[in-house]
Amino acid sequence: MKFKFSAAVAAVALTAGLAGSASAAELRLSHQWSTSDVRHQVAQIVADEVAAANVDLEIKIFASGSLFKAREQYRPLSRGQLDMTVLPLSYAGGERPEYNLTLMPGLVKNHDHAARLNYSPFMDEIQKIMAEDDVMVLVHGYLAGGFVGVDRCITKPEDVAGLQTRAAGKAFEEMLAAAGASIASMASSEIYNAMQTGVLQAVNTSSSSFVSYRIYEQVKCYTPAGDVALWFMYQPLLMNKSTYESLNDAQRAALDAAAKKAEAYYLDEAKKEDAASVEVFEKAGVEIAKMTQEEFNAWRDLAKASSYKSFVESVEDGQKLLDMALAVE
Repeated sequence: MKFKFSAAVAAVALTAGLAGSASAAELRLSHQWSTSDVRHQVAQIVADEVAAANVDLEIKIFASGSLFKAREQYRPLSRGQLDMTVLPLSYAGGERPEYNLTLMPGLVKNHDHAARLNYSPFMDEIQKIMAEDDVMVLVHGYLAGGFVGVDRCITKPEDVAGLQTRAAGKAFEEMLAAAGASIASMASSEIYNAMQTGVLQAVNTSSSSFVSYRIYEQVKCYTPAGDVALWFMYQPLLMNKSTYESLNDAQRAALDAAAKKAEAYYLDEAKKEDAASVEVFEKAGVEIAKMTQEEFNAWRDLAKASSYKSFVESVEDGQKLLDMALAVE
């Protein structure tokens, strides 16, 4: 049986003669974003609601990658070395290639469609894979995003040709490479410095990250998520499954209630983030470009011939999973 960090305080309580009573526990939650980011706020809602429930459960949040690096959180979570994380799931696509489907170009139509995906047979299959790694979803959430260019606007595939470009996951990297871009893989927390030093000329990430990492200071043009949005990424609050199951009934109930409140907030704020990011970029003097439906279709056709094709060919039951995702209206 794996030792869980969250059991440490409980063990102290037991040695103090409190066996049989509700044991206090402290959970560690790690993420890569600043405290102004919506993903931190989702985590904070869960922590605050659990604290208010008075069930001897505390959630300590480690923001800005202060506990684990951005792309190195899934494995500690699955091993019980970390209790909770807000994580772009495709970051763990190297370990579980099925997760790459949660950041597939043009797969998600809008925020309401994303919300339906969260409670679909497709997501049930993804959660079965998580369970094999002792991981579970506490709060579902998708965020939309767009493109920025240091020297030019990016709305169609031809616009990234020859540019050193960052995308968050394998599927987008494959599509961008097919469009003629050179790929630089990094977490969103590393984008600002890479642009500042000339390593990157173009970036694809979430509306929230564009703002919270002040990317508007480094670019000429921003193509936000609008009537059409190519980029939607699943970024849930995950928890170690055994840690959750080791809590008492009152503690689990408090977590569940907190998660429900945080998830409603996440969806509402996700819808606001796109328009809010445009205001921030406009105020900073950045040109705002708009992707047309025809340009979106060109990207999606390119994705079908590159990243969709690669996923189906390289992932066991890849076609089945893709079909399940596409079946969600």
